[in-house]
Amino acid sequence: MKPVKLSRALTAALLLAVPFVSYAQEAAEPEEESSPVTWSIAATTDYVFRGVSQTDEGPALQAGLTYTAPFGLYVGAWGSNVDFGDPDPEAGIRGVDTELDLFVGYSYDFNDSWNLDVSALRYTYHGASDGVDSGDYMEYIAKVTWAGPVEISGLVAYAPDYGDLTPKAKESYANVSASYEFGDSGYSLGAGVGYTSVDYGSETIEGERFNYGVTDYFDGALTVSKAFGPATATLGYYTTFASDADVLKDASGIYDDRIALTISIGN
Repeated sequence: MKPVKLSRALTAALLLAVPFVSYAQEAAEPEEESSPVTWSIAATTDYVFRGVSQTDEGPALQAGLTYTAPFGLYVGAWGSNVDFGDPDPEAGIRGVDTELDLFVGYSYDFNDSWNLDVSALRYTYHGASDGVDSGDYMEYIAKVTWAGPVEISGLVAYAPDYGDLTPKAKESYANVSASYEFGDSGYSLGAGVGYTSVDYGSETIEGERFNYGVTDYFDGALTVSKAFGPATATLGYYTTFASDADVLKDASGIYDDRIALTISIGN
């Protein structure tokens, strides 16, 4: 993904859409007498990541597979279709249409209430025409969870080479979330707020220094889920707000407030 020939606002809109999945931490949480291999398949009306649509407000099919060792180490992969637009559709030049995330991490239970999860993820994107940058990058994540009457999690993430840009861009993300299960009813309620900041760096061209600045925004989510045996239906409301959110919304509708329905199955 190159910022060349793009306005700064549009560049930010495209690049901040590059996602990571928090599913890695969720899939890695161990359960008693469960298989070391967990899998999931999902269909959603809109693949939303950190408040931003990754499918240009369209539907997505997703699947993931994780192996967790008895001592807490886990490895896995997760994939989805994506749509960040085509660089030049009239010339038949396509953008990426598939995301495949590869991750490795370690999950440790301090006791029955506290868990620490650290991981490294590689985001890879496929399907683009020859010569179009995919924007693959690494992100490093740490997550702490307290499982009480309400489960509360805090997460921080850092990508030192976000979007594989020139010059290098650095992304930082922080999130606090909470969830509550209503007894044995199968219903649960979730809420979260996050903050994304991308520093696009600077470079010198023919003796002149160019500083590309920082783009940031907050995101929020409110979800209601219902479990039906191995299947779960989740209805979510997602928003971006504050800082540069209004500029990003003017540049692209993928930052607008939205509602998405997701149906998933897995073990």
